[in-house]
Amino acid sequence: MFEDIPVDVSPMYEGERIRSANMFVELAGPKSIGAELVQVREEVENGKVEVIGPNLSEMKEGEIYPFGILIEIKGEKLEKELEGVIERRTHELCNYIKGFMHLNQRDQIWCRVSKEANDAGFELEHLGKSLSILFKEEFPIIEEISVTLYTDKKEVEAFLENTSKQYEERDARARELSDEDVDVFYGCVMCQSFAPTHTCIVTPDRTALCGAINWFDCRAAAKMDPDGPIFEIDKGEVLDEIRGEYANVNTVMADKSQGTVDRVYLHSVFGYPHTSCGCFEAVAFYIPELDGVGIVDRDFKGETPLGIPFSAMAGQCSGGKQVEGFAGLSLEYMRSPKFLQADGGYERIIWLPKAIKDSLIDFIPEDLADKIPTEEDANSIKEIRKFLRENNHPIMERLKEAKAKTAEESGSVEEESSTEMDAMPEMEVEGVPMTQVAYAPELTVPSASGGVKIIFRNAKIYAEKVIIKRK
Repeated sequence: MFEDIPVDVSPMYEGERIRSANMFVELAGPKSIGAELVQVREEVENGKVEVIGPNLSEMKEGEIYPFGILIEIKGEKLEKELEGVIERRTHELCNYIKGFMHLNQRDQIWCRVSKEANDAGFELEHLGKSLSILFKEEFPIIEEISVTLYTDKKEVEAFLENTSKQYEERDARARELSDEDVDVFYGCVMCQSFAPTHTCIVTPDRTALCGAINWFDCRAAAKMDPDGPIFEIDKGEVLDEIRGEYANVNTVMADKSQGTVDRVYLHSVFGYPHTSCGCFEAVAFYIPELDGVGIVDRDFKGETPLGIPFSAMAGQCSGGKQVEGFAGLSLEYMRSPKFLQADGGYERIIWLPKAIKDSLIDFIPEDLADKIPTEEDANSIKEIRKFLRENNHPIMERLKEAKAKTAEESGSVEEESSTEMDAMPEMEVEGVPMTQVAYAPELTVPSASGGVKIIFRNAKIYAEKVIIKRK
């Protein structure tokens, strides 16, 4: 079946990573452009594989090239609503090819070819032929298939214009439905080769983290392949409508994560946020100094207000981890009326890249649009605080209320415990400007004298003065 392919093709290679030291070339990715698209057609030239632009043998080692993958399919039982589901499998099937790495989805794809594959004579035609065979194997309803691969920059740019229109049409259709209109949600474990404890919960109001699969896509996929990676979840008992907690969803998460995660909030980054895979389009992150939430996507190249770029932040919460204060999400979810509703929705958002803000301007409440800063307005905590204050962002009122409440509670506690505390010896460490001194998903601090164990989970620690008291 794959006799003409110079490298091995097997599911055993799914999850293979090609590091820069072993990379021949990179296709698309964060430093270039690219996209993938599956289209159902009435007429398809079966078996056709075409490369438009330089082939691998014409590329220079270590360089980065634009890349587009167009897969056209035909079949009596194929429907247009299946396009997104079949397209999402491109990620999985590309990774069956030894020496070819595929990450992400839609117009976020990031591919690499290894030096070993290049030395074996692997060309893009071999990729196209492999995909043709694999897609027919995975989806018997595909009767005819053709694959076009673009590496010419102008051709990829034109291809991107078309893909953007197709993605928007799919997403717009899904916005017409809400969680209350259905009795069934869906789970997707397509990313478990990279994130073994992750299950993506897809509802009408919450698309998959990758942004490539919505509720309608999942419904079509589950009907087409009941034993596949996308499956039904009976919505069942609602435990918390605002946070988005459901008894059956919790049961599924516990089962699919081997007990690692047994509780999930679909609409909050606090408490029990949804696990994150690695294909998510953006990350929501908590900014404790301002009690607000920032958003950053993988297209943003600078540093976030936390002082780290998207890549570092993604590394902290990906792989199926559940990290309070961080949550991977799709940009389409930011158009949902339930977007982080338990946390305050857009009233809690205090920073996001300008490109995201511009693309979502019709979905951000009109009275908040000018109150949320981007990288052009503020980057540091100090600058953001100033912007929020000058523009009367509602988070400032929240901070005032929290400060007053804390002062009230602190006064009560001090009154009750002042005598006991005064009797305790103390050690002070001060004189150092406030700075971030630690971040860790979990950090245990032992006591030298025993009897005390302090565990910080998902802690970001700042200190200008430390007082240690001993009974």
